[in-house]
Amino acid sequence: MSRPHFAQDPVDPLLTTREAALRLGVSLRTVQLWVEAGTLPAGRTPGGHRRIRLSAVEALAQRSGLRAAAESSASVAGGNSTLDVLLIAASVDQLQAWQDALQSLGPQISLRGANNGYTGMLQLGRKVPDLLITDLSMPDIDGYAMLLTLASLNDYAAMRVLAITAQTPQYIAERGGLPERVRVLHQPAPAQAVRSWVDNELGRLARPAKLGVVT
Repeated sequence: MSRPHFAQDPVDPLLTTREAALRLGVSLRTVQLWVEAGTLPAGRTPGGHRRIRLSAVEALAQRSGLRAAAESSASVAGGNSTLDVLLIAASVDQLQAWQDALQSLGPQISLRGANNGYTGMLQLGRKVPDLLITDLSMPDIDGYAMLLTLASLNDYAAMRVLAITAQTPQYIAERGGLPERVRVLHQPAPAQAVRSWVDNELGRLARPAKLGVVT
């Protein structure tokens, strides 16, 4: 029988969520989000406190380049007057296509991007975007679990989501569906369709003072 997750091990010590956050160079909220989504394995002590193995923290950092991602995302300023749009793609090519399509919106939006789920979760933890565009099928993250977790957190209640997928509506229903505020765009989904959704959201949010809309 395997030992309990919270068993002490001098070679592979247990960390609190705060200690894990310090080692990864991210916020405590980011680590909590990863744990809830199953991205970072964690167990509980008999007293109910979360503990994370040092080996799990190091493995996540090594395979995802989290410290490098943290340095690049730290330059993103909070309180931006533009619409903050986060793109979480399943590949570099997919991310580039989305970015190219959205660039024409100019200063109306502030783009952030990740070409894998782990760095996308890092970006989500550092700053809640106004709009999230994400692939549901990523090799390193369960898109369904991620969106359901985000829907359960008050900090993300106002965030609007566009989910891109090649999966059928029947499959999505079999997985238990998606949160109500998630719009689904089925593959093959041209990048222009992604741009149209963002454009519609800009109109829905109606920020003329910030976006310079001419009436």
